[in-house]
Amino acid sequence: MKKYIIFCLLYTVFYSVKAHELSGTVVSEDNNKPLQGVGVYNKTTGAYTYTNVSGYFELDDISINDVIYFYQLGYENQELVIVEKHLDSEIDIELRISSASLDQVLIVSKVNVLSNFINVDLKTSPVKSSQEILRKIPGLIIGQHAGGGKAEQIFLRGFDIDHGTDIAIDVDGMPVNMVSHAHGQGYADMHFIIPETIDNIDFGKGTYYADKGNFNTAGYVDINTKKTIDNNLVSVEAGQFNTLRALSMIKLVDEEYSSAYIASELMLSDGVFESPQNFNRLNIMGRYNFNNYKDQEFNMAISHFQSKWDASGQIPVRAVESGQIGRFGAIDDTEGGNTSRSNFWLNHSKQLDEHSSIKSSAYLSKYDFELFSNFTFFLEDPVNGDQIHQKEDRTIIGAKTVFEHSFHLDNHDEQLKYELGVGFRYDDVNDVQLSKTLNRQTILERIAYGNIDELNGFSFANLTYKTNKWTFNPGLRFDYFNFDYENLLTTTYDIKSENKILVSPKLNIIYAASNGLQLFAKTGLGYHSNDTRVVTANNGKKILPTAFGTDFGLIAKPLDRLVINVALWSLFLQQEFVYVGDAGIVEPSGKTKRYGVDFGLRYQLTDWLFFNTDVNYTYARSSEEPSGQDYIPLAPDLTSSGGLSFRDLKKFSGGLSYRFIKDRPANEDNSIVAEGYFITDLNLNYNHKNWTFGLIVENLFDNDWNETQFATESRLFNEPDAVEEIHFTPGSPFFLRGKISVRF
Repeated sequence: MKKYIIFCLLYTVFYSVKAHELSGTVVSEDNNKPLQGVGVYNKTTGAYTYTNVSGYFELDDISINDVIYFYQLGYENQELVIVEKHLDSEIDIELRISSASLDQVLIVSKVNVLSNFINVDLKTSPVKSSQEILRKIPGLIIGQHAGGGKAEQIFLRGFDIDHGTDIAIDVDGMPVNMVSHAHGQGYADMHFIIPETIDNIDFGKGTYYADKGNFNTAGYVDINTKKTIDNNLVSVEAGQFNTLRALSMIKLVDEEYSSAYIASELMLSDGVFESPQNFNRLNIMGRYNFNNYKDQEFNMAISHFQSKWDASGQIPVRAVESGQIGRFGAIDDTEGGNTSRSNFWLNHSKQLDEHSSIKSSAYLSKYDFELFSNFTFFLEDPVNGDQIHQKEDRTIIGAKTVFEHSFHLDNHDEQLKYELGVGFRYDDVNDVQLSKTLNRQTILERIAYGNIDELNGFSFANLTYKTNKWTFNPGLRFDYFNFDYENLLTTTYDIKSENKILVSPKLNIIYAASNGLQLFAKTGLGYHSNDTRVVTANNGKKILPTAFGTDFGLIAKPLDRLVINVALWSLFLQQEFVYVGDAGIVEPSGKTKRYGVDFGLRYQLTDWLFFNTDVNYTYARSSEEPSGQDYIPLAPDLTSSGGLSFRDLKKFSGGLSYRFIKDRPANEDNSIVAEGYFITDLNLNYNHKNWTFGLIVENLFDNDWNETQFATESRLFNEPDAVEEIHFTPGSPFFLRGKISVRF
């Protein structure tokens, strides 16, 4: 009896001390295929992992009575209570498909867990146009210059980012931003993305991510398109202002390991302006996926986008107030342009063993751009006017490979993962030019004309160490740039070259105070590169201006369907970009500082009703100017966006959304103010079998608002003196469209 008692005690001690392992495979109940990226979370200890390409997972430090959660957006959560038979054994888990819900996302010690909650917004209220994609990012506001022709103007964290100078945007690993672009540094035209093909969005604010490089100062956005589609889709929209949109998504291959589909979009509109916009855009994308559900996955896509438009441009307030033109009139209606982009990209992931993987991607993009603008009318040339022509022909080639390895330390309650990455991007830009023109037909003078070659080679290392409730994520990024500019305006061969190396350390610290509360602290250096033409002209000075950022905050989930996020942040830039209206360019300026608060709330009131709101405040100033002269033009200090959406309410779904931006300074002394606005949009859908009938209303209350605004000095024809004031592009009035779609 004594020996038996001793044996039981030793057995109990052994099981309480020994670290046990739980492993297995997670599959989808509907087709029994392995699911990649499923979260496996030990609610008792806080340990977590994710399934790999074969649906396999391993979770260490398991004890009897531990509660294990299996979760993925679009599937019902499953809970497993550990009993003796689970210890050091393999299990099979089946997840059941379900509508997206906030309770399907858990707060774990992940650097950007908020992205998972934002994707609930995306699933419950899908984007209806390419312009809406970025509006899903909390705190991000956009404005359109030319009704869909140009890339949007972006506002985030007290930045007028213009078209992308301080936010890095990728699609399936391919960069969207254009370096040394004819119209502006970081130009990010996202109109080649078909909204219905978007699967999820990953984003992060700040400079804290070692795998993100150029333009990642205010933040980054990674858009991932759907690898497969469940049904074919054909949709047609028609509405005011001679607007027509046609969409199709058709499955080409649907086999056990392979799938492919093709998506296309046609958009036509005259726009709201008195001079017809004659806008047209064509998108087509083919996507192929191979997954052996064992150790590797391969994705390939090819796409083409082209667009052409006329534009009424930015108009001066005085011309409207005097009655010379209406709000939707034009001073020079010969503005406009055309652009195209053809892309080919590959993504491959290989599971080397249970703890190691390697992911590789490559892309090739062919891009053309031509734009005619007139910002100052007759300021410089009182006879012919000040129309400018910006043009380029670009090829982009790039690739990246990342090796990842994870393991547990000897005591098994500490997890360690490291990532090592290397890659490059090469831009070959030919005949990039800025010219003065007349009515788009005659070149009056070439101001700049040349060829650009820009190479960015990079490597990075990421380490994630988790112990108990703490997660430490240090990172280091190494960038090498080479800038070449060949001036074609000179009669002799004239080429200049500069290069630069930059090292950017990062650090993220996360404390999982409880299952429903995550505290975080983030800091790091980031950068945006300067235009090659600026770099070579200034003999390599300020090639890669540095940004230093910090974030402190929390993400709380006090209820299964309530999520709150708060962040206090700061960002210091070694160099700012400032819009110069009379030249139609963005040029470097001095140092700046920003401090801000981000607040967000997401609440699923019922199974079918969702509410979300984000409020963002920023104090933004120049660091090198006296008080009162230190405002940053067009930098918003208060923005908010949100809405109420519903789904599956009998046969109805839809939502009401808003966006708000407060009045903001348009120049350095705040003597000219860009007016804010509050705009509400509505969408309503009725589903009958496989048919959907919908209504889309932009600017529901028909407010007068200015979508983009600039303080610009200009002169009208026969006007004796120049005037500096607000020039604006009017926002859309009440705009109604109807939609019919069918799935089969």
